[in-house]
Amino acid sequence: MDIKRACLKALAVITAVFVVPVGIWFYAKAASKLNTLAAAAAGLAMGEYDRGEVKGAEKKKSIYVSKELESAVVAKRGVWDMDMAPQELEIPSESSEVPSPLPAEDVSDKIPYPASMESRDGVIENYTYGEYDGEQYFDLDGGGQVRNCTELSNEELYAESGKPCDFELEVNSDEPQILIYHTHATESFEPYARDYYDSSFSCKTTDRSKNIISVGDKICEQLDKAGIPYVHDTLVHDYPSYNGSYDSSRAAVSEILEKYPSIKICLDIHRDGIEREDGTRLAPVTEIGGRQAAQLMIISGCDDGTMGMPNYIKNFHFACKLQSALEGNWQGITRPVLFDYRFYNQDLTTGSLLIEVGSHGNSIDQVQYTGELIGKTLASLF
Repeated sequence: MDIKRACLKALAVITAVFVVPVGIWFYAKAASKLNTLAAAAAGLAMGEYDRGEVKGAEKKKSIYVSKELESAVVAKRGVWDMDMAPQELEIPSESSEVPSPLPAEDVSDKIPYPASMESRDGVIENYTYGEYDGEQYFDLDGGGQVRNCTELSNEELYAESGKPCDFELEVNSDEPQILIYHTHATESFEPYARDYYDSSFSCKTTDRSKNIISVGDKICEQLDKAGIPYVHDTLVHDYPSYNGSYDSSRAAVSEILEKYPSIKICLDIHRDGIEREDGTRLAPVTEIGGRQAAQLMIISGCDDGTMGMPNYIKNFHFACKLQSALEGNWQGITRPVLFDYRFYNQDLTTGSLLIEVGSHGNSIDQVQYTGELIGKTLASLF
C-alpha cells in the first residue's frame, strides 16, 4: 500500500513538474492557429464573417473563407441557426477592374429557366419563422423583432429603434425617391409550390420573369399605383461572373444617386438560400389573405469601426420602421431584422437596406406576392 501511495505521489510530481509545463508550451505554440480556426468557424456559424465585400477604413477588401471550412460549419447547422442569411461568398479577384453589368434584356437567354425540372431528388420543406426568445432578440414596439449579432447592447438598440427615419420622401415630387436594385439578379425560385426540387436546377436564371428582378417589378407596380417616383435598376451584376458583383452594383448605384440626388431609399432585393445538412431546402412561408407568401428578412449592417459606415444607425432606424410597418400590415411576413457586421454598400444613403425575399425553396408566385406586399407597405409608410 505504501509503495502504491509513493508511486502515485511520484507520478503527481512528474506530472506537475514536467507534463503540465510541456503541455502549456505546446498549447502556446499552437494557440494562435487554434484561435484563428475557432474564430473562423464560429464567425461562419454565427454570420460574423462577410462572404460578400467589406469596406475597411482605408480600402475595400473581400474576405474569402475556404470552401472546406465553410462546408464543415454549414454541416453543423440546425434549423434554429438558419434564421440568419447565409453570407455570400465572393472569391477575391486578381483584377481591380469593376465588371461592366449588362441590361437584363441583353442576357435574358444566357441562363435559361429550365423547361422541365421534375426529378424528385431533393426535399423542400415549408417552414414558418415565428417570434424568438433569447439574448440576441428583442421586440419592436410597432411589431416584429431584431436579431442583434453585434457587441452593441439590446437596450441601446431598442432605444434607437424608436427614433424616426433620418430622411423624408417628397411624395409629390416628380424626382425619384426610391431605388430598387439587385446585386444578384440571377437568383431564382421553384416553378410552383411543391415538396421536392430537381437538383439539376442551379437556382439561377437570367430570365427576368423568373428571377429576383420579377420581385422588384412587383414592388415597383405598387409604387406606381401610389404615385411614388422610383428607379428600378435591372442591370445584371452577377453574370457572367459572380465575383465583383457588389463592386459592380456599387458603381451603378453611385451613378444613379449622382444623377438623382432626390433618392432617399436604396433597397437591394435578394433571395436567401436555406438548406439543412441533409440537403433539405427550407421555404419560409406564411399565409396572408388566403395565399402563401414568402417570408422576408431585412438586413441592416453595423460598423465595427473599420467598415466606413459612420451612419449605419440611421439605416437601422429605417429598418425598424419598415419591419414594424410590414408586420403591422401583414402579420407573419417577416423574419427578425438581422443587425450584423455586414457592409453590402449600405454607406451610400441613410435608407440603404438589403432584403432577402424567400429562399431557393420558395415558388415564384410566393415571392412575387411578397414583392407586392413590400410595395404596398412602402407606399403606406410614406
